[in-house]
Amino acid sequence: MDTDQLIRTLAADNAYRVRPVGFVLALALLAAAPVSILTFFSELGVRPDVMVAMHDPFFDLKFAVTLALAAAGITAGLHLSRPDASLDGYGWLFLIPCGILAAGIAGEAMLPQRLPMMTRLVGSNSRVCMTAIPLMSLPLLAASLLGLRHGAPARPALTGAVAGLMSSGLAATLYASHCTDDSPLFVAIWYTLATALVTAIGALAGAKVLRF
Repeated sequence: MDTDQLIRTLAADNAYRVRPVGFVLALALLAAAPVSILTFFSELGVRPDVMVAMHDPFFDLKFAVTLALAAAGITAGLHLSRPDASLDGYGWLFLIPCGILAAGIAGEAMLPQRLPMMTRLVGSNSRVCMTAIPLMSLPLLAASLLGLRHGAPARPALTGAVAGLMSSGLAATLYASHCTDDSPLFVAIWYTLATALVTAIGALAGAKVLRF
């Protein structure tokens, strides 16, 4: 057997292929999503007036913010799963949901208000928001860490924090369909606090789970 034939034989025997991190992350999130969805429908459910609420631009704005956050987290997380990656050039993605939210707050401020600012800011679901978003995020966070661990992140704590942003964005998208507080001020305070909590958990978990 000559050398070329030996190389071809060895290559044929090595049928194993490393699966891309994105593929593993997608599978992990798909496996975890039913847990979060089941928690949502068993404990909360979609708000009764959702068909009417869909005509309110501030209701729709909540989904634009949360989905932009989730998309930014997925994009940055996949990048950080590489051993030589940093957040340079990707951090601006997280300015997109902030910009959408800032535009919503400015737009609401220009409208005649039926409720005082403090009433819109505090809302009526702050406690539920602070509980539901982290709770629904945890299965997604575990899945995100599992998927990103398939790579070789050089900054495990930062990657874990980004996994927290990703997971809380997805969970907040679910919660937004239940929440009757549509003011961008409410979203800016309570959704952000809930997201910060999940991000902190992700950073702490990532520092251990994603370390090589």
